[in-house]
Amino acid sequence: MKSEIQKCLDGEFFNTSDPEIRGIIHSARKLAKTYNQTDSTDSAEREKILTALLGKIGNNVNIDTPFYCDYGRHIAIGNNVIININCTFVDCNKIEIGNNVLIASNVQIYTATHPVNTPERLVADWHEDSDLPYFRTYALPVKIEDNVWIGGGVIILPGVTIGKNSVIGAGSVVTRSIPENSVAVGNPCRVIRKINNETTGI
Repeated sequence: MKSEIQKCLDGEFFNTSDPEIRGIIHSARKLAKTYNQTDSTDSAEREKILTALLGKIGNNVNIDTPFYCDYGRHIAIGNNVIININCTFVDCNKIEIGNNVLIASNVQIYTATHPVNTPERLVADWHEDSDLPYFRTYALPVKIEDNVWIGGGVIILPGVTIGKNSVIGAGSVVTRSIPENSVAVGNPCRVIRKINNETTGI
């Protein structure tokens, strides 16, 4: 029988009240709180905490504070990555960030979601003594490929992949995957032009 965490990673309905999952979340909250209280100049301590918190972290990664996440262990970050102030990663499922990625302040990445239809979203005849929550949840992975720049205040929704070299304009809500070499903006986020990546000399 699958564990609830495996159901979560497989994109199936899972029990958010499961003791193993709650334990992972509480541990991540504790580590994130400690990280957010560290001095920005204490690089050794900050690296130590992030190594314990995240599933994978590459070289030359800077995550500014405050930083918030749900599980921590489902976040994988490549090399040369900046994550600016006040970002929130709800990593029930995997969040993969490639190399040379710039993520501006107040970016939110969500993997968890719920059914749109009310009878699917809410558990019929639910009662407070139940071991299950009154709602159903599933989660889909998010992937940000190499050389991507995410503008300030962007919201990335479950199941989205942002292709390599792409730029997401500030304030966008990314509801669908964005192909590589694109500039995309808006709510919902749409491609407005392609990037040729020729050197401009600027």
